[in-house]
Amino acid sequence: MARFLFGINYWPRRSAMYMWQRFDIREIAEDLSHIKDLGLDVVRFFLMWEAFQPDPTHMDGGALRNFDAVMDAAAEVGLKAMPTLFCGHMSGVNWLPGWTLERESAQGRFRTISNGVALDRSIGDFYADPELVRAQLLFARRVGERARAHPALFAWDVGNEFSNLRLPQRPQDAAEWSRRLSETLLEASGAPATGGMHGEDLEQDRRLRPSSIAAEWPFATMHGYSVYSKFSRGRLDADVVPFLCQLQQSFSGKAVLFSEFGNPQCPPGVTRIDGFACLDEEEMEQYGSAVIQRLQSRGALGAFWWCWTDYDPALAGVPPFDRAPHELRFGIVRSDGTRKPIALTLQKAAADAPDVVSTPAPIADENEYFAGLPRSIEREYRTYCETHA
Repeated sequence: MARFLFGINYWPRRSAMYMWQRFDIREIAEDLSHIKDLGLDVVRFFLMWEAFQPDPTHMDGGALRNFDAVMDAAAEVGLKAMPTLFCGHMSGVNWLPGWTLERESAQGRFRTISNGVALDRSIGDFYADPELVRAQLLFARRVGERARAHPALFAWDVGNEFSNLRLPQRPQDAAEWSRRLSETLLEASGAPATGGMHGEDLEQDRRLRPSSIAAEWPFATMHGYSVYSKFSRGRLDADVVPFLCQLQQSFSGKAVLFSEFGNPQCPPGVTRIDGFACLDEEEMEQYGSAVIQRLQSRGALGAFWWCWTDYDPALAGVPPFDRAPHELRFGIVRSDGTRKPIALTLQKAAADAPDVVSTPAPIADENEYFAGLPRSIEREYRTYCETHA
């Protein structure tokens, strides 16, 4: 039997999403050493698209060498790595190369930032546009080749919450996009791929179907947060994450790695930040412990916390934090590098990690579920909570 995996999502404390522009391998290597000291297994990190692919037919040699350095630093301390491609959507901003954007102005739900400038333009149809697909396949092939047989490589993630960039026209488009990228990564690197789906992909009909988009993946992934979920019973609701996990298991027919969970931390005397509920450090520890126990008992492959660190307060005035201050404080360590109680909880849980248990029986039918949205998620969640009380 496989051991339940513990992981962390990673950006550096001092640079956050500007990691590749302000690349500091000494800071990264030090962080990875601390992550390993906690007994965690996997670090999930993100390849900013515009840093790696400045135009559709070329990759940036410096960024590729920096990628090599991160992989080597992970291997040196004994961590596995899960690189996430085409990032893409991150923390309320769509960070994109200018050549991926449609020519006409269109203001989407999230800001588009390209080369440091906010633009009223959205990404083209990266699922089906032939030129955008060819560019992504080049990216996947070039990065995959560099990591072939690398001792740190655990798996690839084809995108982070990619439906926040754009919805596919049809579920078939997303499935074909996933298939081609997954096959390219496997051929180039010898390692499998999965994809960073998230709670809203199951709260709304975003024309994504786990049964088809995950067809090429050996396991599926899911992200979920009690403070972001409309059906949640409250900010400390520890059943939101395992429910989303079991929905994804049911629809994909695959075991699920829960690759993002956590919640923002409240500043002293505050219960909401930027419109979102938040948790204090003690509540975060209690919430994390309860979620982990449920995931372990209900067939998940592992749990990755979002995220490694609170960011340097000096970043508060730059995107994404200028409009999303709650994103500054999701870490298991504080901005001064000291550990929060949740870090010690993860350390103990990783030391005592059980074997993965068998995937439970499906809790819902995919076709009926998506046909019944938005009511179906609230109905299924009520049933789930009654069943697992």
